[in-house]
Amino acid sequence: MKQCSRLAAVLLCVIFLGASVAQALDKDTFVIIKYAEVISLDPQDTTDTPSEDLNNKIHEGLVTLDQDLKVVPALATEWSMSEDGMAWTFKLREGVKYHSGTPFNAEAVKVNFDRILNGQYKRTSLYAPAIKDVQVLDEYTVVFNLKEPFGPFLNILAHPAGLILDPSYVKDPEKNANIKRSPSGTGPFAFEEWEPGDYVSLTAFKDYWQGEPKIKRVLFKVAPEQASRGMIAEAGDAHVVQQLGAPDAERLREHKELDIVSLPGLSVYFLVLNVTDSILSDVKVRTALAYAIDRDGISNNILKGLALPAYTVISPVVNAYNGEGFTIPYDVEKAKALLEESGWKDDGTGVRKKDGKPLSLELWTSSQGSPLPEAYQGFARAIGMDIKIQVMDWATINSRIQVPPEQAKAQIIMIGWSPSTADADWAYRPLLHSSMFPPTGSNYCYYKDDDVDKNIIIGMQTADIAVRKEAYRKIDEAVLRDFPRIPVYIAKTAYAVRKEVKNITISPLNYVNVNHLTYVE
Repeated sequence: MKQCSRLAAVLLCVIFLGASVAQALDKDTFVIIKYAEVISLDPQDTTDTPSEDLNNKIHEGLVTLDQDLKVVPALATEWSMSEDGMAWTFKLREGVKYHSGTPFNAEAVKVNFDRILNGQYKRTSLYAPAIKDVQVLDEYTVVFNLKEPFGPFLNILAHPAGLILDPSYVKDPEKNANIKRSPSGTGPFAFEEWEPGDYVSLTAFKDYWQGEPKIKRVLFKVAPEQASRGMIAEAGDAHVVQQLGAPDAERLREHKELDIVSLPGLSVYFLVLNVTDSILSDVKVRTALAYAIDRDGISNNILKGLALPAYTVISPVVNAYNGEGFTIPYDVEKAKALLEESGWKDDGTGVRKKDGKPLSLELWTSSQGSPLPEAYQGFARAIGMDIKIQVMDWATINSRIQVPPEQAKAQIIMIGWSPSTADADWAYRPLLHSSMFPPTGSNYCYYKDDDVDKNIIIGMQTADIAVRKEAYRKIDEAVLRDFPRIPVYIAKTAYAVRKEVKNITISPLNYVNVNHLTYVE
């Protein structure tokens, strides 16, 4: 009874709080509910999507990605590449001001890239392999000199790490150190206030170069619990709610005041297999596990339509995707036959054995409460493979997999990857190139194939999209032959957007694109 009373009190508190927020909703303050807290407002030192989303409202880059993830102008109006691919020249937009009043120019671009190339920030690794230096030709012309031709160069400039910070802040040691908490940019909204664990607020920048925003204030609030986000959306306590769970998205499609926006994103979810492991070094074992997984069942039944089956390393929305026609069969009998061929015999116990050793593996996951680990366990059991689940927080898993192969203890890791440049290079290179074994990169499978390495470099060094696509197609063929990573599904994101909201888009990057034209009827 005491527990019931406490629960009732909590629910009344939630209802009261929801009502107060709903009353606070108006046409001038735009409320967005995020699924995770913002970590930093310094885009050069940020790796999480919630921070990147908010940074895109405050700052702008030379180029950006449109709704279809195509590179389009932003602070640069035009650009050209030298014949040898070693230099890119950008003409810059004139008359642009930072929130501090500082003018934007070529010197601001140089100051920013000198900053990120100095090795002190998390996103240095995105640019340091490509950029040699930045040269100012005149007040509104800048040249990027590269170390070698780099095909996805425009895409890495469109990454949030390429957002151009206020040079007056970068040059001031005290302000530079505090950019992550108090930034200045050229975007439509200026930083106002940050209450950690609760909200970040931005205000309209009246001198924005595209015109004063129609919304006076944007409020980003945090609701980490999926169920809470569904309740907030249903109650009308926010204009946009991010990352709805599948049950809430399905239920709220009938809500008269909401539009449920769902679209495939960049993230592909895998089972990552340690190919140096004594069991998983056998490609037939890896292939058997790949064939045992029902991708349609996962996408339609477990994830309730908020996923699509994945058969390649990248999502179809990513630049240079060329995975049409690839498939991975759901074939339990073929999977069993592969294990038989490899010497793993069915002795009637339900777990196959070889030389007296059981076919038993460990799966590491940070997905607390997700039905997916148990689903993988069930798929594996159907072919005589025992999978033991180890649930750990992501920080723990990350610390344990950032090791060279001789120290690796992981066997199977349940993990996703989202190439935030929206280009194929930022998936294939960090995930599969042999130079990217941890702790240098994210090749947690410790996979090495000379042809794959060669095609990754081809895809990186040429700007010819046809050549790049052919290189990546050859890599996909190798992955579906060797299965160092088993692609399972492409995540779809679901958002609740109130019908009175106008001129807003949801990006496959998992951003809410509020701009100077967004308004509430």
